[in-house]
Amino acid sequence: MDKLRKFELMEKIVHELNDLKNSQQALIQKLGKIEVDNIDLGDKRLEKDLPDMHQRVSDNMDTIAGILEYFAGKTDEYENSNNIQQLKEQEALKL
Repeated sequence: MDKLRKFELMEKIVHELNDLKNSQQALIQKLGKIEVDNIDLGDKRLEKDLPDMHQRVSDNMDTIAGILEYFAGKTDEYENSNNIQQLKEQEALKL
């Protein structure tokens, strides 16, 4: 795989990780709303299971955020060390 294609794939993964992080945040918000609604309702099963679900999703989000930070940094380093901007300009001239 050439350097430009590798960089593009790395950027795609960073974007997908961001999407995943945003999805986890939305899940946390939805679980929180359900927990608040259940305060009035008082369903025992929801009281039992929702906090565990909330914690697992929160833990997943922390993991995703860590991976995203690591991989975005790795992508930036790759871009800088391989003159990706110059490769993009060369690619544009071929078109």
